[in-house]
Amino acid sequence: MTKKLTLPETAEYLKTHDDYLILTHRRPDGDTVGSAAALCRMLRAIGKRAAVYPNPQITPKFAPYWTGLTGTGGGTLVSVDVAGPNLFPYGMENAKVDLAIDHHGTNSGFAARTYADETHAACGEILISLCPLLGARLDRPMAEALYVAISTDTGCFRYSNVTAETFRCAAACMEAGAEVHPINRTFFEIKRKARLRLEAYLTEHMEFFADGKVAVSAIPNAVMDELGLTEDDVDDISGFGRSVEGVELAAMLREVDGGMGKLSLRSSAAFNAAAICARLGGGGHPAAAGASVPGGIPAIRSALLKVLADYVKL
Repeated sequence: MTKKLTLPETAEYLKTHDDYLILTHRRPDGDTVGSAAALCRMLRAIGKRAAVYPNPQITPKFAPYWTGLTGTGGGTLVSVDVAGPNLFPYGMENAKVDLAIDHHGTNSGFAARTYADETHAACGEILISLCPLLGARLDRPMAEALYVAISTDTGCFRYSNVTAETFRCAAACMEAGAEVHPINRTFFEIKRKARLRLEAYLTEHMEFFADGKVAVSAIPNAVMDELGLTEDDVDDISGFGRSVEGVELAAMLREVDGGMGKLSLRSSAAFNAAAICARLGGGGHPAAAGASVPGGIPAIRSALLKVLADYVKL
C-alpha cells in the first residue's frame, strides 16, 4: 500500500535522496513531458543526479524539452502524471516506483509513496508549488516546460479544469521568463495539412447518439497511414466532437499497442468521464479520461455503447 505524502513531505523526500530516474506515461502528452523536464532541472539545480527516462513514444513536437536531460541510470524512480502501472513507458513495464507525483483522482497507489492532488488542472501546477520547497529557483527552461504542461492539459486554458490557480501558475511561468507566444502558436495554432484532412474525415464519419448529446469518432490505423498522420497530428484530437453544438460527451477511438482499442473521453458536467472509463478498466478525470480493451476499434466501440446505455437512451 502506498504511503500518501503531503507536498512538504514530498519535497523533503526529494531533498534527502539522490540518483533519480523520472518516468512519464505512455503516449506522452505535454503535461507528463513538461513536468518531467522541469522536475529533472529542479533536482539538478539543488545538486542531485537526475535524468528523464527516454520514453520511446515521445514525438518530435515534445522532444526538444528533454534535450540534455535523458538517461537510463538512476536508483530512485519518480513518476510524474502517471495514474497506474499499465501506463509505464515501454522498457520500464516492471518498474518499482519510489515516488509518484500526480494529479489524477484515479491514481492506483502503485508507488511506494504518492503525492496526488486532483484539484490541480495539470501535474505541472504541482511542480510549480514544489519548486520553492526544494530550494530551487524557477528559471526560464523550467518555466517553459511547465507552461507546456499546464497549457496543453487545459486546452490553452479553455477546459473546465481551469482554476484561478491555473492562471497564477501560468503567470509565474511568464514572470520567470517563459516565452509563451511561440509555445501557444506551436501547440494551438499551427496545423499540418494532414491534420486538416483528418478533421474533414472525422466530421464526415462522426456518429451521434442520445439525441446528439454523445459523439463517437474513430481513427483506424489505415486512415492514419492514408492521410500521412503523425502522433503530433492527433495529440489533442480527443475532444474534437465536443466542438459540435449540443454534444456533451465526445469519444475518440483508436487502434493501439498490439490490437488494443483505446478510448479517450471528453465530457461536460453532464457526464463523468472517469466513472465511465473506470467501468472499462481505465480512469482519469471527470472531464477527461481513457481506457483500453483488447479487440481494436470494434471492441472498444461496443464496450463503450454498452456502458453508455446505463446512462442515456442511445
